[in-house]
Amino acid sequence: MNTHPHQHAGRNTGGQQPLLVVGDTLLDQDIDGEATRLAPDAPAPVVDVRHHRSHPGGAGLAAALAARDGRTVVLVTALGDDRASDTVRRALAGRVHLVELSLDGTLPVKTRVRAGDRPLVRIDDGGGTPGEPGDAVREAFEEAGAVLVADYGRGTARAVRDHLESVARRAPVLWDPHPRGDTPVPDVRLATPNAAEARALAPATTPPTTGDSLRAHALRGARLAAHWQAAAVAVTLGERGAILTRNGTDSPMLVPPPHPATGDPCGAGDCFAAVAAAALVDGALPEEAVQRAVAEAAAFVAAGGAGDHRLWDPPGPPPPPAHHPHDPFTLAAAVRARGGTVVATGGCFDLLHAGHVGLLESARRIGDCLIVCLNSDDSIRRLKGPGRPLTPEADRIRVLSGLGCVDAVAVFREDTPETLLRTLRPDVWAKGGDYTAETLPEAAALREWGGQAVTLPYLAGRSTTELARRAALARTTGTRR
Repeated sequence: MNTHPHQHAGRNTGGQQPLLVVGDTLLDQDIDGEATRLAPDAPAPVVDVRHHRSHPGGAGLAAALAARDGRTVVLVTALGDDRASDTVRRALAGRVHLVELSLDGTLPVKTRVRAGDRPLVRIDDGGGTPGEPGDAVREAFEEAGAVLVADYGRGTARAVRDHLESVARRAPVLWDPHPRGDTPVPDVRLATPNAAEARALAPATTPPTTGDSLRAHALRGARLAAHWQAAAVAVTLGERGAILTRNGTDSPMLVPPPHPATGDPCGAGDCFAAVAAAALVDGALPEEAVQRAVAEAAAFVAAGGAGDHRLWDPPGPPPPPAHHPHDPFTLAAAVRARGGTVVATGGCFDLLHAGHVGLLESARRIGDCLIVCLNSDDSIRRLKGPGRPLTPEADRIRVLSGLGCVDAVAVFREDTPETLLRTLRPDVWAKGGDYTAETLPEAAALREWGGQAVTLPYLAGRSTTELARRAALARTTGTRR
């Protein structure tokens, strides 16, 4: 096995475990030109070449697309000693961490000849057999937070199948299948065939499922989910978006694109799979992952698809943190700069209820922005004990951010928000409940920069603990309370 040193691939955002991409890498070549005449010796167009570009395809393209946001991506793929493999290595350097299987043969090269952005002919050349995985591959699987299998039927998924079966039992696996490829391992979180692949791969039934209707696509997705023992299958439908079917349910979800996208669709499936896999490693549900993937794939096609040369510009240093209205520190600085009042409040907000909403609305009316300081999941576990939080951090952030009275959310990992407050430096710290302004634990910190701690009216009898108790009682008695 050839194991090249791991190459720097940007920052590991938020301390996340890496996304592992496994599959067959190709070299894609595009020869673009104009065809204004036919050859004198045959009725074939003559292409006057204007551009000749090459870039990684297959799993290599999926890995590069997944790494665009700066996350750590590890690619397990088979590369050889040929010129096409070297071209792929150079293109991926600085983008992904590369863990190689040896390749007995040459890397497949897919060449498209296009005139006026329309394909005239495609030429496929080369191919080989992946070698056995070694320790570097095993370590990559052990460290993965999620796995994307980009199976192009060239044997890489088969070579590491034992590792795939093991990782699927503990981490999200997204499988992008191919009619000539391996059957997905059991327990895949999401499989993403396109319409043609689903039609070719769906098990035979009586009566057979035919046609191009949404119902036909949904039925094929449901049968594939059951056949593969996958949690969900999303059949991608090009300009119609994707239809998602959960295993064991008869309620498919259609996700249309946010806008029509015209352009080169080459690589759109890899983009869809890469975005959905990245969403899964971030903790998203399959429904959320498919929504993100449909939107990003539409934008990818509109920008020129895999042929967009900007995708392969030399990678620069990781971009600085984005400064936008929802960044709490940038927001606080901007409000202070124009003489406004920065208000902050804090808590777990585990199950958002009427008491929380009343407090947040009251706090927002005090000043010009409201920033919520939110306990992290680990912080809540230390404070509340096992079984809490009931709602994970990402979901709590999303719910709070959706309230019109909340301008930004900042998460703190400690037991108390004093460290965060000293960086945020709000003018007002607002809390509800049984505190007085001077007995609030954060009051002393506020005085350091002239801030003021205040208490606000709070609806009695509303609490996450009480909601959880009532829900548990309803489950055990079968009654609603």
